[in-house]
Amino acid sequence: MNTKAKGFEDLEIYNLAYKLALNVHSMSLALPDYEKYEQGSQVRRSSKRIKDTIAEGFGRRRYKDEFIRFLIFSHSSCDETRSQLKMINQIHFENSGLNKLIEEYEILSRRINKFIEYVENNWKSKK
Repeated sequence: MNTKAKGFEDLEIYNLAYKLALNVHSMSLALPDYEKYEQGSQVRRSSKRIKDTIAEGFGRRRYKDEFIRFLIFSHSSCDETRSQLKMINQIHFENSGLNKLIEEYEILSRRINKFIEYVENNWKSKK
């Protein structure tokens, strides 16, 4: 866990979310044409929203409650992405092709949750 982050790019959760969003983007463009604009579009948006919400929350980090609120939004987007990936996996990959990507999002989910706990317990805030 990066406690001396100077920018959102220093946060491990941001970097992992960014990497995974690139993987989701590539995977979604390989879906059948009818799915690229349906579920493919939705999973691209939710996966990119994770990293963007972390970045936006970091900009509000001096206000602990605001920072936590944005981290919770990011965690929610991570859950949405996992749900979308599970559906895509079942429909288009016979329940196996996306297992590694789903596992990586489960790891990200746990890391975001741990970071939320860290901020709740250790972050100093200006009111």
